Amino acid sequence: MARTSCARSKAANIKAVKESAPDTRRFTDLLNEFGDRFDIFAGLDDVALEGMMLGAKGWVSGLTSAFPQESVALVAAIDRGDWEEARRIYRWFMPLLHLDAEHDLVQTIKLAEQIMGRGSERVRMPRMILQGARRAEITAMVEKAAATRPSKTVKAA
Repeated sequence: MARTSCARSKAANIKAVKESAPDTRRFTDLLNEFGDRFDIFAGLDDVALEGMMLGAKGWVSGLTSAFPQESVALVAAIDRGDWEEARRIYRWFMPLLHLDAEHDLVQTIKLAEQIMGRGSERVRMPRMILQGARRAEITAMVEKAAATRPSKTVKAA
């Protein structure tokens, strides 16, 4: 990490780092090595809370497009230090957030967006839209999340 990051740290036009490793220690390592030289962002959905808790300034995510209200409420809870509320939303969201680390993450995220009325599941080749059992599995996950979404009881930011 250090050699590549060190060389890039000298490039004035690089302002931020999207940290997408599942190892949350990397947030601390980057901050320890570079201080405030870069804005660090969580780039893997199922470590977003941990990343922001460790100093990431934000979250780069596809699933936030499917559930924007809950995503904003999660970040707002983190920003105000309401860890109970942040954990409640994050735990609800986690089954879907794990999809970001799967081989078919683009297709699953786009299907979730379509189900929630926020986009299309169309993908560019060589990807193909989900079919069969995987499509049914993702559809059931999104529908369950939609039916149990915490947004009706989310605390105001």
